[in-house]
Amino acid sequence: MVAASVLWAPAVFVYGLGTQAPNTHGYRLDKDPCSSVRLTSIRAAVAPRVSVDVVDHGLLKHPAVDQAQCSIAVQPVARAQQSRTGWFLDYNVGVSVTLDKETDPGVEFDARRRMTDQGIVPADNVKTVPDLGDTAYLITRDTGSTELRVLEGGVVLSLSLAVSSHYQSEDADDEIGDGPDMPDVSSYQLAMVNDMRDLMADLKH
Repeated sequence: MVAASVLWAPAVFVYGLGTQAPNTHGYRLDKDPCSSVRLTSIRAAVAPRVSVDVVDHGLLKHPAVDQAQCSIAVQPVARAQQSRTGWFLDYNVGVSVTLDKETDPGVEFDARRRMTDQGIVPADNVKTVPDLGDTAYLITRDTGSTELRVLEGGVVLSLSLAVSSHYQSEDADDEIGDGPDMPDVSSYQLAMVNDMRDLMADLKH
């Protein structure tokens, strides 16, 4: 009996009596949140008046993980009143929320902090954001694209912002000329942090 107990104790320590589910801190994805994402600070930073259009979204519900993803176009309202000819800047906001209900994403979150959909960025392009979730990183992919990632327990949230330009004309022979100066989206990072706080609060209601 003594020998059996000695063997049993390490077995319980190594294998446990079941994996503890990660803490989701009250986050809920009962419905697709994409249509209610406010982006108040980003909209104010991009232009005094802007329109927001959810161009793509989706919600995954599964016993192991829930996930919502959005792609949101942010454009000046005044653009509709301007000439249809010329260069225009387009801002796109990406939102992703993942609730892991069985596996703690913490180790992987930290290991992937330099990984983006455009490749691996230098370590200097990643900076920690204090007082946001358990861990938060701002990742600068280039001057036209940046991402804010947050880990809180078993929840991973991402808010990305990218800017691009395009030329629009009704005349095929129109002189395109030089494009506009592209803004450095890192100047919007404070707005991204503010909007991330709003999103985190909304998802806990």
